[in-house]
This record gives sequence, structure tokens and C-alpha cells, in this order.
Amino acid sequence: MGACFLGVQLGVAPQFDQSAAYIEGWLNALKADKDVIFKAAAEAQKAVDYINNRTTQEKAA
Repeated sequence: MGACFLGVQLGVAPQFDQSAAYIEGWLNALKADKDVIFKAAAEAQKAVDYINNRTTQEKAA
């Protein structure tokens, strides 16, 4: 998810070369825990924020 978030920010189109396996994995995870998508999205956003903050700091230095 984080890669998709960053891709949108950078204007990079996603590559779905293994999308069937990826989606199957998410379906299995969602069956086990209905809240997993929200947890994963929150963690992905934290990672994106960290990367963006580091990039901003490096540009300022």
C-alpha cells in the first residue's frame, strides 16, 4: 500500500504484474480479520510520512 501511496504522489503508474496473487493474499487476510485493511493502511501511511519527512529534511540540509 505504501508503494501505491508514494506512486500516486510521484505520478508513477502502479504495475500489477502479480495482482492475482496479491489480491488473493488480501482476501485471505480480510477473511481472518475484517480490520486488517485499516491496520495495513495506517502502517503504510506512517511509512510514507516517514519517507516524505526524511526527503524533506535531506532537501533542507
